[in-house]
Amino acid sequence: MVGCALCNAEDTELYVSGVPICLKCIALREKKDEASIRDILISQLAQETLHAEAATTEFNAVTSDVPSFLPQPDGTQRILNASRALTVARSEMMKAHHRLNDYLERGTVPEDLKQRSK
Repeated sequence: MVGCALCNAEDTELYVSGVPICLKCIALREKKDEASIRDILISQLAQETLHAEAATTEFNAVTSDVPSFLPQPDGTQRILNASRALTVARSEMMKAHHRLNDYLERGTVPEDLKQRSK
């Protein structure tokens, strides 16, 4: 038997990518990966929340500027564009929220983060 390459504390027959590793070190490694995934998902949610808040501020600014004395199609288009941006931002925020919630409640790792956890 060979000692663990990380802690060298105990003999192990377990190898990961050709490197001997003990069960304790694997557990620590998995906890670190889980924390990393959780931190990424929380960061993404915070970022999307900020985008939604900015879109809300922009929408409120555009709609409070009525009448803007812009020609009819231009004024209407500004409101439409702000509304669409707000809808997209809120949708992305909810997507980030659902991804974090699925991970915390069910342990479901999003597909784009599965490579990072391995």
